[in-house]
Amino acid sequence: MSSQVAGLLQLIALIAALALAYRPLGDYMARVYSSEKNYRPEKWIYKAIGANPAAEMRWPAYLRGVLAFSAVSVLFLYLMQRVQGSLPGSLGFSSIDPDQAFNTAASFVANTNWQSYYGEQAMGHVVQTGGLAVQNFLSAAVGMAVAVALVRGFARSRTGELGNFWADLVRGTVRILIPISVIGAIVLVAAGAIQNFSGIHQVGQFMGGTQEWNGGAVASQEVIKELGTNGGGYFNANSAHPFENPNPLSNLFEIFLILLIPFSLTRTFGRMVGSLKQGYAILGAMAVIWIGFTALMMWTEFAHRGPAFEIAGGAMEGKETRFGIAGSSMFAVATTLTSTGAVNSFHSSYTGFGGGITMLGMQLGEIAPGGVGSGLYGMLIMAIIAVFIAGLMVGRTPEYLGKKIGTRQIKLAACYILVTPALVLGFTAVAMALPTPADSMTNSGAHGFSEILYAYTSGANNNGSAFAGLNADTQWFNTTIGIAMLLGRFLPMVFVLALAGSLAEQKPVPETAGTLRTDKPLYAGLLVGTILIITGLTYFPALALGPLAEGLAS
Repeated sequence: MSSQVAGLLQLIALIAALALAYRPLGDYMARVYSSEKNYRPEKWIYKAIGANPAAEMRWPAYLRGVLAFSAVSVLFLYLMQRVQGSLPGSLGFSSIDPDQAFNTAASFVANTNWQSYYGEQAMGHVVQTGGLAVQNFLSAAVGMAVAVALVRGFARSRTGELGNFWADLVRGTVRILIPISVIGAIVLVAAGAIQNFSGIHQVGQFMGGTQEWNGGAVASQEVIKELGTNGGGYFNANSAHPFENPNPLSNLFEIFLILLIPFSLTRTFGRMVGSLKQGYAILGAMAVIWIGFTALMMWTEFAHRGPAFEIAGGAMEGKETRFGIAGSSMFAVATTLTSTGAVNSFHSSYTGFGGGITMLGMQLGEIAPGGVGSGLYGMLIMAIIAVFIAGLMVGRTPEYLGKKIGTRQIKLAACYILVTPALVLGFTAVAMALPTPADSMTNSGAHGFSEILYAYTSGANNNGSAFAGLNADTQWFNTTIGIAMLLGRFLPMVFVLALAGSLAEQKPVPETAGTLRTDKPLYAGLLVGTILIITGLTYFPALALGPLAEGLAS
């Protein structure tokens, strides 16, 4: 069997697994966020934090809950790293430097999980499990809560109430993320991932020296890192490490985990707004982009150009032979079209066009299917823009899901779209203009520029994957990427919740013969075109200087 055929079969199996899980998981999540019942463990949590889960919140109160909880999380994780040397289970590692601790705290709370450190050489068991893994759950639950608040904005009328942030946070964690993670961790352990709290031990001698590895609760952290579209990893090699991702079966399972909740949330959206067809339209737009990017990535990496590629069967540089080109390409697309940031290969070693595809996937806004929660609300923002464009074409006031899209809604949507590109392009321009940041580049020319552009694209879009070749463990990059991660995560949430509040206050607009049907394939096609055009106009000049120039020159 050829590598191409094997890759196609893997893709078909992945699509089939996602299709089987789509309906039951999507419906279950809709029931979770619509239920008025609180389980006993949830009641204990509410009592401990002093929250009333039945109290409805308007968007400013909901936003204050998001920001306050996240600020406390950043502070807690920062302090935990700063005192690591005094904690039990530190494996002898010292406390983390201030700039690195800030960067890591901002990264994991912002659901980015960017790592400018070697996990197995810096973080002990307590920080890994009690700090980083906990934030993998909580940051994902925050994203899902904000997405559900926006969905309620469409579903409700004549009220500014969007639900209760604390209830959404707790239910998303307790009822969705934890149960799936327990099952997923068992699957990964069965596949060969490690799960222990062993110390550092010597595994052999190589080239006159010794090699040492430390164990850890890897499987349990690996599953939530993928399920919650977090990224990061116990080891520097990330999901290319055999302790995290042992074989092709575990690799396909991890890709499934990455895509599971973001795709299924479209069903949740359709169920909560009372029209499953609306969810299918959003799903269709996401699926077209994801499948298109996957096919394009496989084509660029399988293309045989020169004798070296012919012998290897494609562009194998930087890829694990356990996964091959197909498994690596699917993983790369899944992780950059979501906010996951996990990698099972080094994107810097991809072909020029292949590296550009990973970058463009993040620059789309990670909405196909996107991060847990953030993918859905990002796609709904683009849906509003697409409706507005269609309204301009026919001279009619745009409407979406029975809500008029007026000046206020368009301004909020435009602000959402402009925040991330401003952060990415602004920080990239400053870094390239200053002498010190450029010293961190391993490569010069177009590829070196791509390293810088990718780093800020990954940070501001809350992805967390790295292009490799860039020494990001400097005060400049730790600080600026940390700021980009926080602003890229929480500024868009301000506009999303404000938009949700304005939609919830409206009264429904009756559908007429002139209403644009947003549950049809025509609209889904318009939505895909809107996404690609807006992203292309925004990032094309920067991409032309980096991956496009490199790809055309090779």
